[in-house]
Amino acid sequence: MQKFKFRDNPNPKVPQKKVWKKKEPTPSSSSSSSSKKQTKKVWRKKEIPRNWLDLPRDVTESILQRLGSVEILKTAEKVCTLWRNICKEPSMWRDINLLNLYYWEGGPSDPLKMCQNAVDRSCGQLRAINIEYVANDELLNYIAQSSSQLRRLRLFDCYEITDEGLIEMVEKLPLLEELDITISTLSLSEETIEAVGCHCPHLKSFKWNHEDYRFPHIQCDEEAVAIAKNMPELRHLQLIGNRLTNDGLQAILDNCPHLESLDLRKCFNVTLSGDLGRRCARIKNLQLPNDSTNDCGFIVETSGNGSFEEDLPFWMLDADDLSDDYEYYYDSDISYDDYFSKYNEDWEYIVRPF
Repeated sequence: MQKFKFRDNPNPKVPQKKVWKKKEPTPSSSSSSSSKKQTKKVWRKKEIPRNWLDLPRDVTESILQRLGSVEILKTAEKVCTLWRNICKEPSMWRDINLLNLYYWEGGPSDPLKMCQNAVDRSCGQLRAINIEYVANDELLNYIAQSSSQLRRLRLFDCYEITDEGLIEMVEKLPLLEELDITISTLSLSEETIEAVGCHCPHLKSFKWNHEDYRFPHIQCDEEAVAIAKNMPELRHLQLIGNRLTNDGLQAILDNCPHLESLDLRKCFNVTLSGDLGRRCARIKNLQLPNDSTNDCGFIVETSGNGSFEEDLPFWMLDADDLSDDYEYYYDSDISYDDYFSKYNEDWEYIVRPF
């Protein structure tokens, strides 16, 4: 009988025990698995675009109120019916800011009519209005007649307003609390300041500023004395570029005991020393004549350190600025064109960015 040799199991009577080993992945299998991971699809929920019309009405109104009045009238109210209806609500027009109407003056839109439209939409609920450049006496009267609840009024570079127009306006605004007028040419008369103090007993803030501070050597306390006599309840007074002297300031401090802030920037006829300086130092917020005007919201220019002949032509001067030798400009030997030709290169109109 042929004998067999058992190489694997020398003892055939004892069953061979199986040993399981982990199979090592081959290079080809590992690369295929990694490729599968790279191409694995990730499912995400599809984002649905938001519809502005789905916002709550009060949220939409709050957003639109952050726009300027001009932007609402020119663009926002034309977006859709909902926005147009919201823009017509009187609550949207309690605070009117007409800041850049200058760019539409003489164009297809009438700035004055735009102002009147904004006032009409307030339906008598107007509390504050801010107008730049385009206001005149007619517009002031229109505002006063329809907005007796007005608390705050700001007029910036509105050259067509007069003392008479301001007086007629304040007579109809008994609740006015803040009056802010910034201009470079107008001088308020004593009668105007008296009318403001008389007809606006709740006035707490008065700002009367000059952009162009001309001829620092000229002194005038009429406005300061009128303020002292007629506005005893003032808390805030700003007189940038005013010509008052220490006497005028003394009168203000004596008759306005509740002042919390006093702005005397560019008031170079005032010398804050001695007892006057100590009294001013007690005011909570005090701006001194040489303090920076970068934060005042407009450009303040100072000119006229010498004689007026060296600085401005006579036609740009107030009557009080003319000296005794003003007849020089009426010399028959000097023609109109020859005289003004030297100012052509020195004077130009600058449009300030908003």
